[in-house]
Formats: sequence, C-alpha cells, structure tokens
Amino acid sequence: MSQAQSYVPPVQPEERSVLAHRGKLLVAAGVFVLALVYLAFIAFQGASAFYLTVGELNDRGESVYDRNLRVSGKLVQSSFVRDDSGTLVHFSLADAEDGGQTVDAVYDGLVPDLFFNEHSEIVLEGTYSSDGMFDTQSILVKCPSKYQALEASN
Repeated sequence: MSQAQSYVPPVQPEERSVLAHRGKLLVAAGVFVLALVYLAFIAFQGASAFYLTVGELNDRGESVYDRNLRVSGKLVQSSFVRDDSGTLVHFSLADAEDGGQTVDAVYDGLVPDLFFNEHSEIVLEGTYSSDGMFDTQSILVKCPSKYQALEASN
C-alpha cells in the first residue's frame, strides 16, 4: 500500500441500516414541511380579500371580477328594495368620500339595523361580477362617530 492511499474500513450492515432510516426520515420531514407550507399558503390566499372603496372598485374594471373583495361606502337611500321572497335585497352603495360613483349590490339575508343610518359606513364582502352586480356574502356596518370635535370659540 502506498502512502497516498489510506485505508477506509468497510461499512457494516448495521451502519447502512441507520443511514437508510435517517435518509428516509429526512425525506419524510421535508415532505411534511412542504405540505404545511402549501396548506398555509392556500388557506391565507382564500381568506384574504382586497379592501376597496366604491370608486376604486369601479376604476379597477375587469381585474376585480370574481375575486373575494371588501367594498366600503354609504347606502344610496332610495335604492333599497326587498324582494317579495322576504330576505333578498337589492341596493346601491355610493362612494363615502364624494358619493359620485355607485355600485349595485344584492344580498340574501337579514340586514343590520344601522344599515339605514345615513352616517354609517357600510362594508360589503363578496364578489363583483362582469354584469356590474356585487354579490354580497356579508355586511358589516361601522357605527357612525357619536362624538364630534367642538369648534374652537375665540
């Protein structure tokens, strides 16, 4: 044997078994971690929703069709119509800042009491379709501010 070559002892069968089990365990742990990351990503993506004003919704056009959205605005008072079936309602929501732009919405369910308060901001969650109708899944009504700043008297 020359000095350049060194002796490497043969691997014993027990050592091969331990290395094989350790490799399988690492592969299984890697697959498990990847599966958890994938499931977390899918759950987060399904639960997330864009939060837009009525004006922003109208400006975005086709890019928001059939996506989970939240839209905020104020009820157009004369637009509220309840169908004869009892729970299906149609209404329009106006932009809270300027009130110029509107979106038509439909909701099947009970409407909160503060929905009709002209000072309440309404947040609709649902999907916006290509026919211009917002299919509302839930309604959140923000309470109007009860307190207003006093004007400074000089």
